[in-house]
Amino acid sequence: MRGTSMSGLSWCHLLLLALICLHFFLGLSDDSKSSSTGAKADSHTSSSKTGTKVIFIGLGFVAVAGFSFFLYKLWQKKKRDEQYARLLKLFEEDDELEVELGLRD
Repeated sequence: MRGTSMSGLSWCHLLLLALICLHFFLGLSDDSKSSSTGAKADSHTSSSKTGTKVIFIGLGFVAVAGFSFFLYKLWQKKKRDEQYARLLKLFEEDDELEVELGLRD
């Protein structure tokens, strides 16, 4: 169970690194052409804002997916604990029942 969370953590870091690299790629890809005219500079700013929006949306999806996975694992643990408690209650010795039936004094 520990190996699964570490694997998910490494994938999360890999995705975060890819998004950061994508952000830098989108921001630096059009530098040489934007310096020639002012209109192209506005285009570059718009492209940079779009890239930033894409990155934030991607990070939002990753955060929601991670939070959902965490809640699912928490729910699984709670259900497993409840089932285990029921199992223990089923097999516990009930002294009162034995006394009532006359099996023990």
